[in-house]
Amino acid sequence: MAGHSKFKNIMHRKGAQDKKRSGMFSKLSREITVAAKMGLPDPDMNPRLRAAVNAAKAQSMPKDNIQRAIDKASKGDTENYEEIRYEGFGPAGVSLIIEALTDNRNRTATNVRTAVAKNGGNLGASGSVSHAFDRVGLVTYPASAGDGEKVFEAALEAGAEDVTSTEEGHEIWTAVADLHEVAKALEPVLGEAEGAKLAWRPQTMVDVGEGDAATLFKLIDALDDDDDVQTVWGNYEVSDAVMEKLG
Repeated sequence: MAGHSKFKNIMHRKGAQDKKRSGMFSKLSREITVAAKMGLPDPDMNPRLRAAVNAAKAQSMPKDNIQRAIDKASKGDTENYEEIRYEGFGPAGVSLIIEALTDNRNRTATNVRTAVAKNGGNLGASGSVSHAFDRVGLVTYPASAGDGEKVFEAALEAGAEDVTSTEEGHEIWTAVADLHEVAKALEPVLGEAEGAKLAWRPQTMVDVGEGDAATLFKLIDALDDDDDVQTVWGNYEVSDAVMEKLG
């Protein structure tokens, strides 16, 4: 089990989660509703719902909004959302996996394809890039949860497979089947996680230069702006020097 690897899995660039709060709340609400509809409406009895609620709390989503999203599923007053995965390529040959929750497959497909095509990328067939990623569980904590050694020891004890600690926070990686058990075991030691979800972890990374990085971030921002898109995973890595130039 590696402790402090240099691996960075960038779901989206720094700060992306801070913009357009209302759009972020919409995505969080959708995940809560879907999770509640697929299982029991009680977070203590529904691991996916508990993870969705914790993620919403981590983004300071009001309690009333969270409860409203749960109630929407309980009352059956909700659209039939479908989970869809798109795979493709961005600038510099970066591989992208785009996860969406949608009540209109045609609308989402058109929007995703347009956003990718307008920003230097193209969509591929199902399986065109996912073979280069590992399907794993990911539990995230802020840096305030503790230092790298504390988090590593807690993760090891909880049954995790790997840990990545940086100044920005901690990523704890698990086998898919162990995700919620590990997350539950970590709570008494580290507190509630920022997130606990299934993830796509790249097997190799692509270093992206300044020109391609600017286009890549425009692509990811365009996808983030779509209410149907929940998460964008990529095998890209951008150096701190390039990030500084891009502001």
